[in-house]
Amino acid sequence: MTIRRRTFATLGPLTALGLLAACGSENGGGDGGGDEGDFVTDLTLGTGGTGGVYYPLGGEYAAIYEANIDDVSVSYTDSGASVENIGKIFQEEWQLGIVQSDTANSAVAGSGEFEGAQVDNLGWIAGLYPEAAHIVTLAGNGIENPADLAGKRIAVGDVGSGTRAVSDAILAAYDIGEGDYEPFEQDFASSLDLLRDNNIDASVFVVGTPTGALGDLAATNDVALVSVDEDKAEQVAAESLFDVYTIEPDAYDFLEEPVVTLSVAAALVASTTQVSPDLAYEITKATFEHADEITLAQSDLIGHDFALSGQGDVPLHPGAERYYEEEGLL
Repeated sequence: MTIRRRTFATLGPLTALGLLAACGSENGGGDGGGDEGDFVTDLTLGTGGTGGVYYPLGGEYAAIYEANIDDVSVSYTDSGASVENIGKIFQEEWQLGIVQSDTANSAVAGSGEFEGAQVDNLGWIAGLYPEAAHIVTLAGNGIENPADLAGKRIAVGDVGSGTRAVSDAILAAYDIGEGDYEPFEQDFASSLDLLRDNNIDASVFVVGTPTGALGDLAATNDVALVSVDEDKAEQVAAESLFDVYTIEPDAYDFLEEPVVTLSVAAALVASTTQVSPDLAYEITKATFEHADEITLAQSDLIGHDFALSGQGDVPLHPGAERYYEEEGLL
């Protein structure tokens, strides 16, 4: 079986919002329903940058869906991640996406990056695993605490990703605002390259733990993860959809102490206007029944216990809802 991969140009948040607002009524992404004739079986799954977890995870799940669901084809594509994936689903260009749970909640509420462009054809399929904010720096950069990020060159996440919201929240907790640092809007892999070459001082990214790309950087450089003060982490969590999270020392070989940070859920979402309830049911079922075939470390975290974590106000896709009812989870 061949996985077909297509690459699309990344939408910046403002571009995405403009398209969302313009095409809501035109493309039918406005009632959360969808007529039977609108449903498709040739699906595109939006993931993230090639250096993160979303991209390989999406590729493996695309293979799983094609192998275990009749009459469906699934292409997966790299992207700017959460915001772009949701925007493409709303535009009915893509049908599936891996996203941060907080971004999905902002989309259905019409807030944050989606201010004035409420997304109402988004259905929750499954919470997959927790992903943690990593504040990464190299020895000698003078960064031992997030407060030290003031005046530094910081990669704060790709345009169209959910990482930027977490970056902003952490920086704001330490009274570091726009103009107090030099931002670099980079995807995960690019930010690590910049850090390796000393073109930035730190990178903030949200990713499943552990991530191999960080281990690769640590193999050639003296890497450090910066811990958020517990009270600051609790403050941010109380005012947002983020949770306080601890990266344990066994996550990375270079860690010697626990690192306090924030986390969100990585979630799979689907269009309610293009993915039928029956197909969404099969996708949800395959997501869990074949999780043990995922080769990434995150596979150990994918299960029913985390399935509804981070869902918040994102409606369940009717097909996913049927699956969870059958499994006694609702």
